[in-house]
Amino acid sequence: MKKMIQTTLLTAFVVLVTASFSYAEFSVTGNSNFPFFHLGCLVVGGLIIISLKRKYSKLYLSEAIGSFALYTLMVSIFTAPVVDALKNLIN
Repeated sequence: MKKMIQTTLLTAFVVLVTASFSYAEFSVTGNSNFPFFHLGCLVVGGLIIISLKRKYSKLYLSEAIGSFALYTLMVSIFTAPVVDALKNLIN
């Protein structure tokens, strides 16, 4: 029962983070330049982390959530608006 609850919590976290990433990117870039590849990478990465959590019972919930949060941060760094902001910050 505990494993199922933890997997459900992890799934909810993955869905909420992916949805917030999609909303943020859509509000910044608009409909024409939406990064579908980055969204796909987030979905596939979330599915992999969820499947690892289901397969390995010794993987803590905090480790899975932390790894997906860091993965989301890494994916979001390489989107066009963030790269443009970093270019403007450096110049």
